[in-house]
Amino acid sequence: MSGNLKQDAMADTVQVEDALSVEAQKRVPLYAGRVEVYPKTVAGTFRRLKWATLILLLAIYYILPWVRWDRGPGAPDQAVLADMAHERLYFFFIEIWPQELYYLVGLLILGAVGLFLATSLAGRVWCGYACPQTVWTDLYMWVERLVEGDRNARIRLDKAPFGAGKAGRKLLKHALWLVIAAATGGVWIMYFNDAPTVVREIFTGQASTTVYFFTGLFTGTTYLLAGWAREQVCTYMCPWPRFQSAMFDEDTLVVTYEKWRGEPRGRHRKGQSWDGRGDCVDCNLCVAVCPTGIDIRDGNQLECISCALCVDACNSVMARVGRPAGLITYDTERNQQSRAAGRPAAYRAVRPRTLLYALLFLVVAGVMLWSLAFRSTLDINVLHERSPLFVTLSDGGIRNGYTIKLLNKTLEARTFSLRLEGPPAAAMQVVGQDGGASDRVMLSARPDSVATYRVYVTLPRDELAGESTPLAFVLRDERRGELVVYDAAFRGPGR
Repeated sequence: MSGNLKQDAMADTVQVEDALSVEAQKRVPLYAGRVEVYPKTVAGTFRRLKWATLILLLAIYYILPWVRWDRGPGAPDQAVLADMAHERLYFFFIEIWPQELYYLVGLLILGAVGLFLATSLAGRVWCGYACPQTVWTDLYMWVERLVEGDRNARIRLDKAPFGAGKAGRKLLKHALWLVIAAATGGVWIMYFNDAPTVVREIFTGQASTTVYFFTGLFTGTTYLLAGWAREQVCTYMCPWPRFQSAMFDEDTLVVTYEKWRGEPRGRHRKGQSWDGRGDCVDCNLCVAVCPTGIDIRDGNQLECISCALCVDACNSVMARVGRPAGLITYDTERNQQSRAAGRPAAYRAVRPRTLLYALLFLVVAGVMLWSLAFRSTLDINVLHERSPLFVTLSDGGIRNGYTIKLLNKTLEARTFSLRLEGPPAAAMQVVGQDGGASDRVMLSARPDSVATYRVYVTLPRDELAGESTPLAFVLRDERRGELVVYDAAFRGPGR
């Protein structure tokens, strides 16, 4: 009897606990709003490296469209240009035609493999230093500190009641942000249009609707992502943090906290003994300087972009309290385990995955360089007329029509010889040119253009090999010695 009472009491207790748990879950919001991050200014080696990288990358982005490159008469003189109207991509001395877009595929592969290699060597170093989101966010935060002050001043300003002083600072900050965003969006347009021309058109109201639309679009996205979204882009929008750990191993350099040395943490007073305690003084400066607001002492986290500003912050504190630097440092998991056990540690850059990534990078780069170095400057494309496939002439001969396109990839006018290879009796005639049918004609092409010709090829009926007779067009630049062959077919009624 008493056993049943105990079971009933336990069941009642469980039901009460379940009810309380359900009630507690109801009170917990399913959506947590963003916790504002106020990164503090920090000085040190990695902060200087970030400034140098930021200045270099922004200088390249803003200045590159204005760099000129002489390509000769009639060709654009902008060093880097995606000329969509004329279907060309220019990069200094390299010109990419539409049919050569595989070079862009090669660049994307190089970028991906290079990112894999960098990540396997040094973690998210791309995210911390070279990612456009990081670069422009850094620039926007610099403007914010310039106008509103450092971390504590910004926190006080946001908590202060709205007034003229607060409104003035906020308006100035956002005005500067919009100027940077407009410059960023405008410069992006210059990579697709001649820079001096499009700037003049924008400010005189003569630019196209497309130019104004995309300038506004990139202005808005820069202002939104770098000014407002910031770390949320890295945490929620960017897919890279979700799978970058696949490139990590125990020899990958990451920003890490030496827990074996720093714990137990706690406040430290001057003159107090360090016996029985760790080096971490729990100042939270590493959290205050973090642009994503995380505590690196909790271990490697998805939000960490490996900017290493927490390393600079911690080293400055260790210097003040007289402890060795490197409590937070770039290190590998293997080295941390060795140091914790008192064993020597060394960085292993050469390992199977890094060798594989490096080999893939070199192979793709080598193939692209070889292709660029030995690519032909001319090409030919032959289109057989389909309606009709052939015409029977009064003398019994058979005639086929072809549209021939000659691609002159140089910046000078060229003359080519076009001849036929196949049945000996085959002859051709170019529509619009004087002279009779021949097995060899002369064709010309303007600089950096496609020349189109219509050609008739005739063949005696008894020379036909069937309904389809093999035929080749041989294009040759006599001066340069370049030659290209296009295999075609001559259609007829058969024997």
